[in-house]
Amino acid sequence: MSTFALAVRDSNTMLRRNLLHARRYPSMTLNLLLTPIMMLLLFVYIFGDVMSAGIGGGGANRADYIAYLVPGILMMTIGGTTIGTAVSVSMDMTEGIIARFRTLAIHRGSVLVGHVVGSVLQCVMSVVLVGAVAVAIGFRSTDATVLEWLAAFGLLAFFAMALTWIAVGMGLASPNAEAASNNATPLILLPFLSSAFIPVGTMPGWFRPIAEYQPFTPAIETLRGLLLGTEIGHNGWLALAWCLGLTVLGYFWSTSKFNRDPK
Repeated sequence: MSTFALAVRDSNTMLRRNLLHARRYPSMTLNLLLTPIMMLLLFVYIFGDVMSAGIGGGGANRADYIAYLVPGILMMTIGGTTIGTAVSVSMDMTEGIIARFRTLAIHRGSVLVGHVVGSVLQCVMSVVLVGAVAVAIGFRSTDATVLEWLAAFGLLAFFAMALTWIAVGMGLASPNAEAASNNATPLILLPFLSSAFIPVGTMPGWFRPIAEYQPFTPAIETLRGLLLGTEIGHNGWLALAWCLGLTVLGYFWSTSKFNRDPK
């Protein structure tokens, strides 16, 4: 077999391994999935009328706020799901299985590829489930074309891959699973500092740069524009640049940490 064929075969084996782990130990995935669902229900049914009145500057309209909120919640779902990846990678490193893999005649990069592909698939499934809940409580995207839906799905997958590579690096750099979970916490906190819940223009002037110059805001605004027909502007290019930059950074960080010989 060629080197490429061996890499594909071993990566597929590692992918099946990670998916089996996720199926046998679903508690972490469920906990990370419940967070965006609870946030969605909380902000819609508890704060929805007040938030919609404040954003619209007029009467309360919960349906409008659902439409505004859902793209941000979907991005938050991706950030939360990748925390499980950081923990899983750290557990592999500290429990000795990676040391055993190093002694086997397998493609070295297949271990990381299995984690990344498995995490992206879990992110996509989590987004679909959260999206189904959003539709059940009233979210509609009737103006989006088929191409816009495909672009939205591509953005979600690209963003998931970017954050997954960063999460893998965090897991490899952490001494244990608890530290990996703590190090990856910003991936679920950053959406709170973005335009996920309120427009950036309504924030205090000193805080706006924090919300604008981070990866979640342009990704959320781009997804919102694709699904709802709002203006995207320069956010589309910024979102793609963030995704590409984080993917490259996470890839080189992860591979350098993984290929480093253990002390």
